[in-house]
Amino acid sequence: MIGFWNYTVILTYIGLATSVVGMTHAVNGNFKHAIICLAVSGLCDAFDGTIARTRTISTDSEKMFGTQLDSLCDVVCFGFFPATICYCMGIRSKVGVALIIFYVICAVARLGYFNVLEIERDPEDDSPKVFYGLPVTSISVVFPVVYFLSYWFTMDLKPMLLELMLLILGGLFIANIKLKKPKLVHILLLAICVAALFIIMPYLTMTK
Repeated sequence: MIGFWNYTVILTYIGLATSVVGMTHAVNGNFKHAIICLAVSGLCDAFDGTIARTRTISTDSEKMFGTQLDSLCDVVCFGFFPATICYCMGIRSKVGVALIIFYVICAVARLGYFNVLEIERDPEDDSPKVFYGLPVTSISVVFPVVYFLSYWFTMDLKPMLLELMLLILGGLFIANIKLKKPKLVHILLLAICVAALFIIMPYLTMTK
């Protein structure tokens, strides 16, 4: 088989598979399940790099394969997948579709630039300390929050909320800004907060 198959890529593939399952939920109108899949994909992405770095005998080709694989999966998980959810949730106007396209282009550009930085990075620097532009994986945290907030919006305003999310995040993906890379403990705290939102959601639907 072509490619490199070891434990360092398992979590990346799990995240990708979860996103594909999430797309089927979105197409069938199960938006809550779709966004849960998006959050799980984000959690997988948060830890796949840490797992990859535990393998100290990886060759340069294996490391490069891992970098390319991660970005290709991110295009699906945090580019096309959120765009699919938004379209299925009702973003059908000309402006809305234009914003979906804008978001996906910005996500792809951000990931392409990340790959360039990885190629140019000093091999002795195992982990960069800053991000250039907002990471595309941030959608896995922002979208659940926006979905949670949408419970207080009327049906007419929900598409506008999603469109605003696409516009802001897309712009931040390609913004020339430096952001400090979060620690694992911060990622875990975010994951706990997102999980808490989904625990609260059923109670909201009961009271509305």
